[in-house]
Amino acid sequence: EVVVAPSRAGLDEEEEAREETPEDREIRREIEKKREIDVVWTWRPGGCAEEPLVCSRFIVAIGRNAAAFLSSFILDSVCWEVVGVVKLWNEWCRTSSTTNVLPTDSFCLFYRLITDPTVLLCQCSCYVAEDQQFQWLEKVFGSMQKKGLQVTILSTCPVADYKTQESTLTLVSPFLKALKTKEFQEQVCCPLLEQPNIVRDLPAA
Repeated sequence: EVVVAPSRAGLDEEEEAREETPEDREIRREIEKKREIDVVWTWRPGGCAEEPLVCSRFIVAIGRNAAAFLSSFILDSVCWEVVGVVKLWNEWCRTSSTTNVLPTDSFCLFYRLITDPTVLLCQCSCYVAEDQQFQWLEKVFGSMQKKGLQVTILSTCPVADYKTQESTLTLVSPFLKALKTKEFQEQVCCPLLEQPNIVRDLPAA
């Protein structure tokens, strides 16, 4: 589930009939421009900005818990360096216009493994709105070479949202479930997520 279907319920006829004024159009254009996502890479092999990044594994941690997991168990070593950032603006996230890349909750940060530059990580602890999710994917993956790329997404959700026949009170939490595409042929490290559970928002996208 990626987006919530818009509903026209509750709109009165006057609101539907009202035409958009030039001022309304200008305001809408300004907001759309402000909501554009900007991906900045501070590292490129050979320094060429047009060349797609050669990437064999791309691990994306979406949400504060998943990002904290990466920080605690993977990024605590000195084997990683910051190589890029996603800047965005929406109702819940305000990134600064600075070009200096520093670890902050407002950014989606990219790291590369120093010993193997084809392995990239992304910590996305900031909110990505529904209308920005496709743009996020398009700009992030648009700068990467797709051939031979394996993508792993880490995300969390409350146990109360987990749908199961047994009581959630008896579940040992936290627990790990997986979803995979048919192209993924390796062994999955945990049980698959059962129906009717779904993944939402940016992880789903």
